[in-house]
Amino acid sequence: MSTPGNDGLVRPNWAEADELMRLYYDTEWGMPVTDERGVFERLCLEGFQAGLSWRAVLTKRDAFRELFSGFEPEQVAALTDEDVERLASDSRIIRHRGKIRAARSNARATLRLRDLTSLQKPDGSSISLQTRTLANGLQVAPGLPALIWSFQPSSTYKPHAVSDIPSHSETSTQLAKILKQQGFTFIGPTSAFALMEAIGLVDTHLLTSHRRGSSELWEPGGQAR
Repeated sequence: MSTPGNDGLVRPNWAEADELMRLYYDTEWGMPVTDERGVFERLCLEGFQAGLSWRAVLTKRDAFRELFSGFEPEQVAALTDEDVERLASDSRIIRHRGKIRAARSNARATLRLRDLTSLQKPDGSSISLQTRTLANGLQVAPGLPALIWSFQPSSTYKPHAVSDIPSHSETSTQLAKILKQQGFTFIGPTSAFALMEAIGLVDTHLLTSHRRGSSELWEPGGQAR
C-alpha cells in the first residue's frame, strides 16, 4: 500500500519509514548507476542485506564505504583473511564473515571481467562487455556494469500498488545465474531483482509516485526508449 506523505507526495510505505529512507527514495533509488565502483558497491550491499532490511544496510553505508576502501574493486579484492577477521569484529558494519568473504570474491570476479570483451549466455547469444550508451545519454562502463546492464528488459513494470511488483523475474534469474558462473556469490534471483530496481534497470516506482520516470529510460507506456 501507499498513501501521500506529509508533503503530499506518494511513496511506497517502505520509503516513508523515516527521513533517511525518504531521502534515499527521493534521490537515489531507481536512478541509473553505470560506473564500475557504483555497481560493485550496490552488488555487495545487496549481499549484506540478505535476510535483513535495506534500512539496516543504509544506516551503515558510510561505515561500509570507509572500511571497504570506497568499494574500489582492487582494494576489496586484496583483503586478506586477517582483514576479514578485522572487519567481522567491527560493530559499525554487518559482521557476517560469509558476506565479507563474498564481497572479496565478487571484487576478484569484477577484476576478471575487465579482461573480457564478451560473454555467452546459456541460450548461445553473446553479451558485450564493452562501453554502451543508455537512452538518457549515460555511458555504461565496460566489464561488470556492461554485463548487468545487458539484462535491461525491453519494457518495465506499471504497478498501481507494491503488491503488483514481483520479488524476482525470469530476467533476474538469468542475471543471477550468469553472475554465479563468473564467480560472484551471495547473489540470487531476488537480490538480483533488487539490484535491477535500485540501479535503474527496471522502473518499479508506483504509477502515482512523483519519482515515476525519473530515470528517463522508459516511455510512459513502459517500453524502453
